[in-house]
Amino acid sequence: MERHWEFFLAPYKQAVEELKVKLKGMRAQFEMQGVHSPIEFVTGRVKPIASILDKAQKKNIPLDQLEQQMQDIAGLRMMCQFVDDIQTVVELLRKRNDFTIVEERDYITQKKESGYRSYHVVIRYPVQMIYGEKNILVEIQIRTLAMNFWATIEHSLNYKYSGKFPEDIRQRLQRAAEAAYLLDEEMSKIRFEIQEAQAVFSRKQDLKESEE
Repeated sequence: MERHWEFFLAPYKQAVEELKVKLKGMRAQFEMQGVHSPIEFVTGRVKPIASILDKAQKKNIPLDQLEQQMQDIAGLRMMCQFVDDIQTVVELLRKRNDFTIVEERDYITQKKESGYRSYHVVIRYPVQMIYGEKNILVEIQIRTLAMNFWATIEHSLNYKYSGKFPEDIRQRLQRAAEAAYLLDEEMSKIRFEIQEAQAVFSRKQDLKESEE
């Protein structure tokens, strides 16, 4: 059984590693041009077997339909400094020809009831295996650092309460989600000052390194 999962997850693991390199490469290109990168950093993971089985049970997904029906076995997150950067990143993804976008879900303008905000792009990505090409589904989540902080905390609490939050916790999470969004809005209002300060700091660092 363990061997079966190893073969099943192999293309997903390869996809995550390849996409991390490609998406980080996008950030590097902005840096080489000396302009603001809408991508702060990129992370990726393959869903643990226990989580796959748990989700399959909750969503009534037959195990022989995992490839077709579970979109986030391979998942990547692209973090942005500002809310406006998210749409820029989405446009960049739409222009790529090394994968196909099959679905987009906007949880920023249409947040979830819990307060969750993020932009999800589901792609079909071709992985080159020794026995030929295999197309798999990969979910890319694009969010700000504030949105990610909230989502990480909510995800941890989800495990503790199995999604059934006590009312006071649910209300606090919703208030925290609004506070995180207000933080994003305030940062967006002073983004040019922030970017200018970051550019000055970066130039000073480069000058210091060249002197050393």
